[in-house]
Amino acid sequence: MIEKDKWMSIGEIVAPQGLRGDIRIKPSSDFPERFTKPGKRWIQKANELPTEIKLKKGTLIPGKSIYVLSIEGVSDRTSAEEIIGWKLVIPVDSRPKMNKEEYHYFDLIGLEVRIGPKKTLIGYVTDLIKGGNDLLEIELVEGKKVLVPFVKEIVPEIKIKEKWLLINPPPGLLEL
Repeated sequence: MIEKDKWMSIGEIVAPQGLRGDIRIKPSSDFPERFTKPGKRWIQKANELPTEIKLKKGTLIPGKSIYVLSIEGVSDRTSAEEIIGWKLVIPVDSRPKMNKEEYHYFDLIGLEVRIGPKKTLIGYVTDLIKGGNDLLEIELVEGKKVLVPFVKEIVPEIKIKEKWLLINPPPGLLEL
C-alpha cells in the first residue's frame, strides 16, 4: 500500500499549455531534471494517493519559473484542464543527497524554532518562501506569523535529526 505521507510535492500543475494536452508546472524544486528528464513521475490530487504518469518531455519557459510538460495519457486541452491544481510528487526517499549546509524544503517544515543560549522554543517553521533571499515563515507560539531571512547569520544552527533550528534575529525582527 502507498502511504500519503511518503510523498513530497515538487511542483503544481497551474494551467494547460496549448491544445495538445501540455501542462504548465510551477516548480517547488531546485532540481530542473525533475521537469525535463523523461521517465516515471506521479501526480496527486489533494488528499488522495498519487497516480503514476510518464513524463515524455519538459522544457523551461525562458524568462519564467514555469515548465511546460508533456505527459502520457494527457493529449488534449480538456484532459489537461482536469488536472489543474494537482501536485507533481516524488517519493520522499528519492531525494538527492545534499551537501553540508544544504537542506531540503521538506526537512525544514515543522522544525521547532529556538532562540537564545537556553534554546527556548518560540515557534515552528511553516513554510520556506523562495525568492532573491529565502525566507522562513515561522508561526510563533502566540499564533503570529513572522518572516525570517534564511541566512547563516540569523539561522546559525540547524539540527534536522533533532527537529529544531536556532535563530539569532536582529532586534525588532520578530515584532514586524
